[in-house]
Amino acid sequence: MNITNDLICQNLSIRDGRLYMGEHDVMALARIYGTPLYVMDEDRIRDRCRTYLDAVREAFGTQGGVYYASKACSFKQIYRIMSDMGMGIDVVSPGEIATAVKAGFDMSKACYHSNNKTDEDIRYALSMGVGVLAVDSEDELRAISTIASDMGRVQDIYLRITPGIDPHTYSAVATGKVDSKFGSAIETGQAMAITSLALTLPSINLIGYHCHVGSQVFDSEVYLATAGVMLDFIKEVKDTLSYTISRLDLGGGYGVRYTSLDPSIDIRQNILKVATFIKDKVASLGIDMPAIYFEPGRSIVADSGLTLYTVGSLKRIPGYKNYVSVDGGMTDNPRYALYSSRYTLLNLSRLTQDRDMLCSVVGRCCESGDIIQPDVYMPSTTSRGDIVACLTTGAYNYSMASNYNRVARPPVVMLRGNEHYLAVKRESWDCLHDLDV
Repeated sequence: MNITNDLICQNLSIRDGRLYMGEHDVMALARIYGTPLYVMDEDRIRDRCRTYLDAVREAFGTQGGVYYASKACSFKQIYRIMSDMGMGIDVVSPGEIATAVKAGFDMSKACYHSNNKTDEDIRYALSMGVGVLAVDSEDELRAISTIASDMGRVQDIYLRITPGIDPHTYSAVATGKVDSKFGSAIETGQAMAITSLALTLPSINLIGYHCHVGSQVFDSEVYLATAGVMLDFIKEVKDTLSYTISRLDLGGGYGVRYTSLDPSIDIRQNILKVATFIKDKVASLGIDMPAIYFEPGRSIVADSGLTLYTVGSLKRIPGYKNYVSVDGGMTDNPRYALYSSRYTLLNLSRLTQDRDMLCSVVGRCCESGDIIQPDVYMPSTTSRGDIVACLTTGAYNYSMASNYNRVARPPVVMLRGNEHYLAVKRESWDCLHDLDV
């Protein structure tokens, strides 16, 4: 097998038989910081932000914007980077809001999502100056109106609309279908009803619609279909209620490469294609051009990251299968357990050796489902102490990590030019019981 085929992230290279991320010898980072270890390339994150910002500016001028979907990866340094790059942020919980506030992010540039905001959540978001709340239901809409009135303010909102588009992606992350738990469906009449209600309630300023069809989408036709449905609905609202929104947020969802079988996506070309379609559609419908927003998360941070592990044992079951056990697992990466997600794994200690052994890479948890990846080819010489890298783990790994089995979560080390620095400390055992009483 040609190892270069598995260098699926543009910031990875092999020099003198060693894996480099940017200018950094990855094995050296494992020696310095220990394992398990999340490594993230700040330069790559900034590059992906620029790609989106430049593409949206080219496509829509000043009538557009980009929110980073921070559920993909949320800690203080991420928000500092987003602030520095001029990005907005999409937050989905009071915890993400609190983290962004602690990092000094301007919350007027934040959009708060969630299908079940409590009264306390809403009050906190308003008190922190969150710019836009994406409203998921009539119950939530009424609650925001009441709370905003009590606080003596008018709150800008989006309504989350379900366009009825099936993105042909993982069912667990498909969010645009009619029967989704998210949003108000156009097909059932609920989208029109909640729009009508929003225009009558006090302390509410409806500025736009939000939609999101799912994650890990590679087909640009999904976005064109979604934009078409949403613009038709905007026209219907104008004709029915004599109201035109000023923003259309198309959400995120562009896919990334987890294996060499995944295609590459040209973000700029995709956004320009969407822009051409939207402009033509707007002209044909005779409606005002809304400002167009996107909410990328995974495609901003995923390929900036990898996770490093140390092999503990190699278990061979003659005639059946082989297991390579590492010092991490579903506690730092639950995505295979949740979605059967595919990953690329490399034994960095034996990078130039033939990968002649089929095995499952598994974690340390007392759980049969603690699998990082089945059907991985590694050298048959793999042994205790080897360093294994799992690629493309910058999204939905740190943010989904848990303390199952009372396993402490790994630290996050970030790379910037020739420097590396600690962005999130390694959890200690004391951290695990600090909240116990």
